[in-house]
Amino acid sequence: MKVLLVTGGAGFIGSNFVHSQLKNTENKIINLDKLTYAGNPQNLATLANESRHVFVQGDIGDSVLLEKLLADHQPDAVVNFAAESHVDRSIHGPEDFIQTNVVGTFHLLEAIRAYWNQLNPQSQQSFRFLHISTDEVYGSLTTDAPAFSETNPYAPNSPYSASKAASDHLVRAYHHTYGLPTLTTNCSNNYGPFQFPEKLIPLLIMNALQGKALPIYGDGQNIRDWLYVEDHCSAIAAVLAKGSVGEVYNIGGNYEKTNLEIVHTVCAILDELVPDSPYRPHHKLITYVKDRPGHDRRYAIDPSKIAREIGWQPAETFESGIRKTIAWYLEHRGWVENISSGSYQNWIAKNYGAR
Repeated sequence: MKVLLVTGGAGFIGSNFVHSQLKNTENKIINLDKLTYAGNPQNLATLANESRHVFVQGDIGDSVLLEKLLADHQPDAVVNFAAESHVDRSIHGPEDFIQTNVVGTFHLLEAIRAYWNQLNPQSQQSFRFLHISTDEVYGSLTTDAPAFSETNPYAPNSPYSASKAASDHLVRAYHHTYGLPTLTTNCSNNYGPFQFPEKLIPLLIMNALQGKALPIYGDGQNIRDWLYVEDHCSAIAAVLAKGSVGEVYNIGGNYEKTNLEIVHTVCAILDELVPDSPYRPHHKLITYVKDRPGHDRRYAIDPSKIAREIGWQPAETFESGIRKTIAWYLEHRGWVENISSGSYQNWIAKNYGAR
């Protein structure tokens, strides 16, 4: 059994990773999450009696707390999911993104460096710090450009992606300057269970079921590469086990879709799975809204390095993953209702109301 400190483990991808680790390994998870709007304790509700899961509410910027957690639990690895991660929110309020993604990552790295320095040589050699990042740090692609590889220069276009790029650079610097055994992964758009409903796919599902408008930015032709979250979790586990120290691995689903294709797919599956919906056919709810500032046209990930060096491939197609995702939301309407609080509704009104 290994001990993993997972930061941001109550969020969308982090909570899926925690569940995956507890299901598929004997590892013990120390789960640190600040529980901001996107960190949801309900994502961990089924783990209440799991002795291998220890939840701690706290901030990666709290150096005293980090020092204590590292000393008390002596983790073999740290997996850092903690981040502000929504482009629209970063446009409305960039400061939180700088504080969490840049300053918070700095404090986390400093605490881990101090902890790692006092480990014995064997433990130092086996320790890993895995930093979870995004394809958005690479900027935007034209429709005919090759997909992003690990050698693409960084060209972030939003406060969110700029803050993640800065954190990636810090992680790289701590490896090259201090020898900290780091790994970085840059993933494409995730979807699946437990995703906060400000993101496209859960927003479409929720709004369609309630007969609300399905807002599509601009002309709907922005392209994203889509990755089922459980595939992402298996890739992270593979990188943690087999990745070369100091390296970056791009994780993608090999499924590029326009936003308009996504909404039509979701609507068609809802028409099938909810035949008694008064809003069928759901595609009638599609509404085009004013594009967001600086909206990147296309992201696409080239995952050939992780396939070649580690042997990872996604298990789900987009068609199978999106069906599982929609089925999960239909089966967990209580989770959806509880997360759709007044603050979330205020955010939706703020972001989409003027469009």
